[in-house]
Amino acid sequence: MNGKGNHRVQQKRRFASWSAGIALLVLAGACTAIPSAAPVRVVSSPAVAARPASPPPGPAPVAVAPSSRPSPALVSIIETLGRNFNGSVGIAVQRVDAGWTIAHNGNKLFPQQSVSKLWVAMTMLDAVDRGKITLDTPVMIRPADLTLFHQPIAAMVKGSGYQTSLRDLFYRAMTQSDNTANDSVLRTVGGPDAVRGYLARRFFGPDTIRFGPGERLLQSQTAGLTWSQEMSQGRRFYTARANLPRSVREKALDAYLANPIDGASPLAIVHALAKLKKGDMLSPASTQLLLSTMSEAKTGPQRIKAGVPAGWSYLHKTGTGQDLAPRSTGYNDVGIMTAPDGTSYAIAVMIGETTLAIPQRWELMQSVARSVAALHRR
Repeated sequence: MNGKGNHRVQQKRRFASWSAGIALLVLAGACTAIPSAAPVRVVSSPAVAARPASPPPGPAPVAVAPSSRPSPALVSIIETLGRNFNGSVGIAVQRVDAGWTIAHNGNKLFPQQSVSKLWVAMTMLDAVDRGKITLDTPVMIRPADLTLFHQPIAAMVKGSGYQTSLRDLFYRAMTQSDNTANDSVLRTVGGPDAVRGYLARRFFGPDTIRFGPGERLLQSQTAGLTWSQEMSQGRRFYTARANLPRSVREKALDAYLANPIDGASPLAIVHALAKLKKGDMLSPASTQLLLSTMSEAKTGPQRIKAGVPAGWSYLHKTGTGQDLAPRSTGYNDVGIMTAPDGTSYAIAVMIGETTLAIPQRWELMQSVARSVAALHRR
């Protein structure tokens, strides 16, 4: 076996040992805190008192208030998961009803990639709530509207185009992460400035959740290319990218990772997800539509979702960036995980860059979900 082979074997063994250790902590209840070089951030807010109600006949039920502080074991595990991961990673968990948040690298900006489709969807539904547009608005998708990478709708765009509705495009963007569908919704709501305006109205500053220039410009810039529409056809983008000198690609990718134009902090994302769950981002009808649509997402079945135990639910949005071997970038999953008793947790796991194989990234994400579930307490 060559040197690289030995390194990979050693890396897998270290990761397996680390994963096994985390699993034992969870199964044992992790009663002892794990020392860490950089303490995880814990943010808490006072629990909201329940509204008094007339007591029913007989003994009064015992009210159980949600825990106002996270489990110390969960704090330790989240920090350990983040600190021991071989790569740049941010993790945040917020309990929606109690308001506390645990975070590792919580304020750092990570590339969102397709996680940003969530903000496009919210901007669209906010426009619906304000009577600016309707979900039944007809939209024609033409060849000039195609983007790049994952765009299943491209197969339907023949001749003069494909006639559909805003509702259909929203559904495709959120459940299939279709880039052309999402860019069409983005144009309908007024472009990137409309999304930035919506986020600003919801008290998210530009340094907590950024919104990029749209899929074409974001991806071409990250690759070191200048966009031209012919790149949307077939594999022309891949060919153009492959023809670039590696030094050009590395320079462009390094610049993107150092200051991602679509960057967001894990803390800001879980805060937004918690606000969405509580109905503070959209009208009740639009809130329900977005949450139910996120529950039908087909992407990332082996990410956080695969660690959610039976009886719990998980609705989410994933994001995946470009690779430049051996580096992978922007590997994300964010969503809302709900226990059988109705308690919800907003979760964000954002991998800025790593050289670890995909199954090892899955294990990190699944470990977060398993830990939240194992240490959940009313």
